[in-house]
Amino acid sequence: RQGSYAAYFLAACILDFQRALALFVLTCLVALRPACLKPFKSSCLKLWMKWVFAGVSLVGLILWLALDTAQRPEQLISFAGICMFVLILFACSKHHSAVSWRTVLWGLGLQFVFGILVIRTDPGFNAFQWLGDQIQIFLNYTVAGSSFVYGDTLIKNVFAFQSLPIILFFGCMMSILYYLGLVQWIVQKIAWFLQVTMGTTPTETLAVAGNIFVGMTEAPLLIRPYLADMTLSEIHAVMTGGFATISGTVLGSFISFGIDASSLISASVMAAPSALALSKLVYPEVEESKFKNEEGVKLPRGKEKNILEAASSGATDAIGLAANVAANLIAFLAVLAFINAALSWLGELVDIQGLTFQVICSYILRPMVFMMGVEWADCPIVAEMVGIKFFTNEFVAYQQLSQYKNKRLSGVEEWIGGEKQWISVSDDSEELQQEECWAERPMVLSISLFL
Repeated sequence: RQGSYAAYFLAACILDFQRALALFVLTCLVALRPACLKPFKSSCLKLWMKWVFAGVSLVGLILWLALDTAQRPEQLISFAGICMFVLILFACSKHHSAVSWRTVLWGLGLQFVFGILVIRTDPGFNAFQWLGDQIQIFLNYTVAGSSFVYGDTLIKNVFAFQSLPIILFFGCMMSILYYLGLVQWIVQKIAWFLQVTMGTTPTETLAVAGNIFVGMTEAPLLIRPYLADMTLSEIHAVMTGGFATISGTVLGSFISFGIDASSLISASVMAAPSALALSKLVYPEVEESKFKNEEGVKLPRGKEKNILEAASSGATDAIGLAANVAANLIAFLAVLAFINAALSWLGELVDIQGLTFQVICSYILRPMVFMMGVEWADCPIVAEMVGIKFFTNEFVAYQQLSQYKNKRLSGVEEWIGGEKQWISVSDDSEELQQEECWAERPMVLSISLFL
């Protein structure tokens, strides 16, 4: 029976994957239910199911490459970029023979499937567009508080009074949701799904899933009682997840720069399974973990006694983050201006005009960005932002990105004096240039452009 259904399932997906999307989702949900997994305890049956699934996935990937890239062969560049990143990370792996390819392939596969839902299907695209719009509307309520404190003139014209209060408001709401237990519930569901599919331990999976909603300093606190007993590979996964995703509070500040909310959300969610996969590729598990139970890790509710205390403590804790954002922007923009002035002076001594840190990054990182699937004409701009993110600060990179986006929306010519002024918009993305904010996450951008 399983073989017949597998053949039917494969045929439906090959003929029209968008039409069979509901069948695909239902099959995944049923297959992953614990009650439905009990009949497959037999080792032979489990092995047979693994081979069937691997074969279906391989055939599906080959058909996708053959049919989809036949219309747009440039997509093969980003597919080659994905392979290049995997090979480079494998070459840098701590223990080559201990790499769990199940974890790596499942992580990249989940990112690939999620990318299909968001980019290639109208329901997925519209769902995240709607979610992004609702978050934007929700964050606009910050104006009620900030205008009362600072006045309407300041919040309209001054960045510090326009964007930083959003961090306080978002921090307050995240604290309330954590107190009510909603954040814990969502994090545990995502962690359970990643743990079942990728075979990672509950502690590291929970921390990576938590990074989607909380910051890289708060996420390890979710598993603080277990940190002392975690292996080096698990700790490495926790740290990688912190760098790969965007916390909810910081998300608000990026949105205030004018970055599309739905793109930020989808990029952060897509990065979670990839972070686990690539972390286990670079630092695979060679120790015996103490957290291999299937029950997972329980998350406590907030320590606050009531919802008002949760709101107050959330806003108070966010003050440090808001001050950190302001301080980083002031410091790093000043340092970047100093570096550019020094490089320009050094360049003029040898008749090189306009030498800046951004120009250097645009040349050094251009091959990597091209392999990510970015059009060659856009590579200097994207490489410049990636370089700023790598060597300076992500807030500075997003601030630079917002300037490019504002130029495009304000009608500035695409080319002025032989220099590109903004990132091109692909024909099928309309106003949503999702690769703009994905440019800082190479694997996410490669998969998104491949799709």
